[in-house]
Amino acid sequence: MEMHQVRYFLAVCETLNFTRAAERCRVAQPSLTRAIKKLEEEMGGALFRREHKHTHLTELGRLLHPHLARIVEAGLAAVAEAAGYGSLEKAPLHLGVMSTLGPLRLVDFLDRLHEEVPSLELSPQEARGTRLVEALLSGEIDVALIGLPDFPERLTAVPLYDERYAVAFARGHRFEAMSAVPVAELNREDYLKRSHCEFSDYYAALGKPVPFTVNVRHASEREDWTQALVLAGLGCSIMPEHLPTLPGIATRMLVEPAVSRTISLVTVAGRRHTPSVEAFVRLARRFDWAGA
Repeated sequence: MEMHQVRYFLAVCETLNFTRAAERCRVAQPSLTRAIKKLEEEMGGALFRREHKHTHLTELGRLLHPHLARIVEAGLAAVAEAAGYGSLEKAPLHLGVMSTLGPLRLVDFLDRLHEEVPSLELSPQEARGTRLVEALLSGEIDVALIGLPDFPERLTAVPLYDERYAVAFARGHRFEAMSAVPVAELNREDYLKRSHCEFSDYYAALGKPVPFTVNVRHASEREDWTQALVLAGLGCSIMPEHLPTLPGIATRMLVEPAVSRTISLVTVAGRRHTPSVEAFVRLARRFDWAGA
């Protein structure tokens, strides 16, 4: 197995089209097809299934995809290590950050990143998780911090830390007397809906029906406005535990069941990293998120 065979395989995985994959790899289509055929012989089976104009991964192809993607990533990492940080004289980085991520959770990491790459030109883009997935696949952003239950197979997600879901409310609310709030206790509560909330997706992943119905008083796409309305006593709201930032907001963890999400470092499998992206990824993987 040779590296160019792996690159051709990943290009077909991304485009699902042999012609476009050959154009992306700047190689004649017959050469790409022969390389894929040779790889299939070495792997012991077909990696792609062609149905008229459509191309799909076989079960074997899906099984091998993450392993072959890691081979390319390891090769690129070795090149980046050899080049060192001396090449980071100008280091642009387009970072996607899920809008429901608590910004204070990232302060220590960003401070360390600035120490290691002082020339970094960081351009953060805030959006909901599904929009960031689209931006990664289209090349609008280089890397993203996302918390979703699952990701497309073209993406590589490295778990960084977990955070629980809590209910946020103003002081004096009946929840303040509880050490934790059973999910069913939310029934008939005045509620402030966060438009970008992924709680229902994670709850659905548990395979249980939602045991409450709330009185939605207000809905907002802006997390700061939702927190302001909570603080004003207009209702409660479900939030990831690190999201509330306004002083005075009280929170209690949700239990029965407890629901949590995993924040992951997400990149496109097989896509070559710039030195700035490689530096970001290396730091994120070794950073002590638990102690941040």
